[in-house]
Amino acid sequence: MYKQFFGLQANPFNVSPDPRFLLLTPPAEEALACLTYGIQTRRGFILLTGEVGTGKTTLIHKLLDWLRAQGVPTAYSFNSLLDSSQLLQFILADLGLTTTHADSKTRILLELYNFLLERFRAGRTTVLIIDEAQSLSQELLEEIRLLTNFETATEKLLQVVLVGQPELEAKIKQPELRALRQRIALRAKLYPFTLDETGQYIARRLQVAGANGNTIFEPRAVEAIYRHSEGIPRVINVLCEHALVSAFADQHKTISADIIESVAADYGVDSYAPPDSARENGKRAPKQDATELVEALKGLAALADHLNGVLE
Repeated sequence: MYKQFFGLQANPFNVSPDPRFLLLTPPAEEALACLTYGIQTRRGFILLTGEVGTGKTTLIHKLLDWLRAQGVPTAYSFNSLLDSSQLLQFILADLGLTTTHADSKTRILLELYNFLLERFRAGRTTVLIIDEAQSLSQELLEEIRLLTNFETATEKLLQVVLVGQPELEAKIKQPELRALRQRIALRAKLYPFTLDETGQYIARRLQVAGANGNTIFEPRAVEAIYRHSEGIPRVINVLCEHALVSAFADQHKTISADIIESVAADYGVDSYAPPDSARENGKRAPKQDATELVEALKGLAALADHLNGVLE
């Protein structure tokens, strides 16, 4: 209802994971490069974690767009309530396979293996992405691990991306899942935005939604949004959406810090603070433990540049 008033062609702050609105911050770009590198080099298991609302699912949809554009067979599951047999049937269906043996786990696994082997012989890989993996049972995580036993003498036939909240990292540290933990070849992580990134994110979404470049959110409003959201994209969306509605109702063409303060109080985000937020004066705290992965990814600059062109 406010689109015409603000000169927009679409709603800029929907909470759906639309990859068009993804802001490739350095952590997001590094995570995307990690995922694509792991898949292309057939590393087996890859882990992507991040706090609630930091854009994991949006990043995954960006990855899915790229994979499908490359003709890579993919299965994407976001339902953590499936049991083992249901998950296998879902994977086959998402890969475009039909089976007349839905009641036989052995036959389903055999059909999946034959499919994976056929794709491998054609020089192609197959990708399984499991979202909300922190909610999976130990038993189901172990079943997923066993799928990576489909391999040749040198290559994994199935690449698995596990996506979840920080609780997933804690879960796989349990002794019962040590076999899974040992198979995770690469790890990527998303972080809340800095103050500067919060402003870039708002501007990006407005631009994609058709904004003409006029200032809609005043600088102090952006600062208020950052303070109340702690840089969490999902909370930024909620604040911005309701701020636009409020400003439209009062016929204000620009959104001030006062409007943000009022919206934050009305919708209960004035005391939001995500756990383990590493923030000081709007800048991301440096990582304390540089890993070999970070060093390895420095050599992927060309890949990242390629992705920026292909994925946009």
